[in-house]
Amino acid sequence: MAVAQKSSVPIEGKADLIEVFSRGSKPRSRWRIGTEHEKFVYFTADNSQVPYEGKNGIKALLEATRRRSGWLPVLDGKNLVGLLDPDNGGAISLEPGGQFELSGAPLATVHQTCAESSDHLRLLNEIAEPMGIGFLGMGLIPTWRLDEISPMPKARYSIMAPYMEKVGTLGTSMMFRSCTVQVNLDFESEADMVKKLRVSLALQPIATAMFANSPFLDGKPNGFSSYRSHIWQHTDNDRTGMLPFAFEDGMGFERYVDYVLDVPMYFVLRNGKYINCAGESFREFLKGNLPQLPGEKPVMGDWEDHISTIFPEVRLKQFLEMRGADGGSWGDICALPALWVGLLYDQNSLDAAWDLVKDWSEEERQYLRNEVPKTAIHTKFRNETVNDVAKEVLKISESGLKARARLNWEQSDESGFLAPLHKIVAQNMTSADRLLKLYEGEWNGNLDRLFEDHMIGS
Repeated sequence: MAVAQKSSVPIEGKADLIEVFSRGSKPRSRWRIGTEHEKFVYFTADNSQVPYEGKNGIKALLEATRRRSGWLPVLDGKNLVGLLDPDNGGAISLEPGGQFELSGAPLATVHQTCAESSDHLRLLNEIAEPMGIGFLGMGLIPTWRLDEISPMPKARYSIMAPYMEKVGTLGTSMMFRSCTVQVNLDFESEADMVKKLRVSLALQPIATAMFANSPFLDGKPNGFSSYRSHIWQHTDNDRTGMLPFAFEDGMGFERYVDYVLDVPMYFVLRNGKYINCAGESFREFLKGNLPQLPGEKPVMGDWEDHISTIFPEVRLKQFLEMRGADGGSWGDICALPALWVGLLYDQNSLDAAWDLVKDWSEEERQYLRNEVPKTAIHTKFRNETVNDVAKEVLKISESGLKARARLNWEQSDESGFLAPLHKIVAQNMTSADRLLKLYEGEWNGNLDRLFEDHMIGS
């Protein structure tokens, strides 16, 4: 399978651009949960990066996974760079530094998305163990230097990396050294989208704080609880951040389109080839003034590609994508969708979450975004700490999950998946705090122990 060809339907006007987002609206009965998670792939013998080529390389791992799963190959040129589930819509893809990402299928319950992640990790470990390969769930690879990470053979990355070096200081670290857990959730209407977007933007730093799990860089403490989150503040200010306009009167699909139009382009895909358009204007492209394709106007597939190159803390597509959490353990992978489903998929909980954040000012939201990467749940906020806010957020989420009453075969609802987060706020200690304590104590400064003790899914 070649690089997927997107829609070639011409763009007739702004209404077409808006419609790409608005057609995401769907009735509550069709709301689904899509969980994405990334993990680092390393050789267990020496904790080094697994390169793409070689008998036990990333390509071989993908090929073995394809044979076992029956999923379809995804190619970039002649290179195998991913797999696609033809039945359920899930996918495996490669991030620039070889991070393995599962983009889960749209599923009805947290039970199902958690089981999907468990099955995925079990299969990967069965394949990887004989190859001497392990998987690490963290927000940042703790020991690899940037200059020793070999890139994956995906053409778009050769365009993105040089541009990121021009517009920020840590964009390549984001690409090659970071991992996240994300969840994609639906909305019913434009008004429902706006309310969910505002709530999730305001609370994204609270999620970042609870999931903080990247305190090491280049083999030593980096001074942050979530260095991954810090990286995003120094990647590209044109396409990241807290979207303050989302809280202004008149927010809706059209306002988001205006924002996307003003984000500089990366590339245009033609005949399976990426054309470097880094820094160019999509507005000019609409007029036929793109220097790389003079006289040519974009099609709907170009717009959809452009949308995918924008990285705010919450991204709107035909769903809302929560982007604030560090990569972590299997429990973290399950806890993230549980947190946001509880907050956003029950109307009473959504209303309560909005009541919690609606008087937070733009300055306060940005303050949380700035400070949480350093001090996580210990960040001071108003007359309390983020940990106090997190306790209230968890109460709201738990209430929403119980109200949903989606039961598994043991007749348990989805609220049990919040257990790792309840432990964090009860003990006032994040994963980053625990790792630093181990590093300074039992591990005696030896991060090899981290790889041994925190292999994901083993």
